[in-house]
Amino acid sequence: MSTYTLRAKHRRSTLRTLAFLSPWLIGFAVFFAYPLLSTVYFSFMHYDGFKPPSWSGTKNWTYVFAHYPFFWPALRNTLWLVAIMVTLRVAFGLGVGLLITRIKTATGVFRTLFYLPYLAPPVAATMAFAFLLNPGTGPVNSLLEKAGLPTPGWFNDPAWSKPALTLLALWGIGDLMVIFMAALLDVPKEQYEAAELDGATPWQRFRYVTLPNISPIVMFAVVTGVIQTMQYYTQPLIAGKVASGVIQGAGTQFEPGYPDKSTLTLPQLVYNLGFQRFDYGSACVVALILFVLSMAFTALLMRRRGGLIQAGDR
Repeated sequence: MSTYTLRAKHRRSTLRTLAFLSPWLIGFAVFFAYPLLSTVYFSFMHYDGFKPPSWSGTKNWTYVFAHYPFFWPALRNTLWLVAIMVTLRVAFGLGVGLLITRIKTATGVFRTLFYLPYLAPPVAATMAFAFLLNPGTGPVNSLLEKAGLPTPGWFNDPAWSKPALTLLALWGIGDLMVIFMAALLDVPKEQYEAAELDGATPWQRFRYVTLPNISPIVMFAVVTGVIQTMQYYTQPLIAGKVASGVIQGAGTQFEPGYPDKSTLTLPQLVYNLGFQRFDYGSACVVALILFVLSMAFTALLMRRRGGLIQAGDR
């Protein structure tokens, strides 16, 4: 076979491969690569959406890190939610999944009851929680007061606003419950029987049988939870608006983060900078920081997962 024929055959094979990959390549280029490169480009530009963009160098980066008063509180709040909210959601979802799989009667009823809150629209659910946790007239504090327990300020108290958001996230745990239930029901029963014959306690069976089998699902829940929390926008914004009593109408502008910047998150800064202050360059800087943090968390978790697999193989 001649060299020309081999090259032609290789070229046809390459073109065939690219043809099969073209839907993904086009989607990647249009919906990921181009927006990412545009965000990097505008982060070094002064652009207000009305005049043509002009080069500003690192002024946007300097402004966000050194002069924008909302950035560092938003970063701390976002990292707090990633560390606490994601951990509690995964643990609570796994616990509810274990509970439902152990129940012998009315399993369908309990599944429905735990899953229904997840279907509630975020805005409606947040407004309902803001009413229930109202420090003055809410039924939760009324019950706590009757029981002689402290009554937190919840969404009106900077120390309790993020725990209140965490309670809201735990209430809508139905998505993780379903995922963990499917994983738990797929664990081979023979392994549980062998562990019981060896005299393993319930905790030992959970640690050495259940967790190794569902560890990929746990990792999936953690990674997706981190990504979702890094995009956390609607619930803290609505909670701050309702708790502050601000009625936003035409011509009014609400600074997010009530109370005392405690519910401020990085996605809110992107909206505040880009669509309220018309500072698209600084908004792109915050968006890039969000992207880098999400990638770093995901890479760290996947590396940790790989280390655990290698340790288990040894």
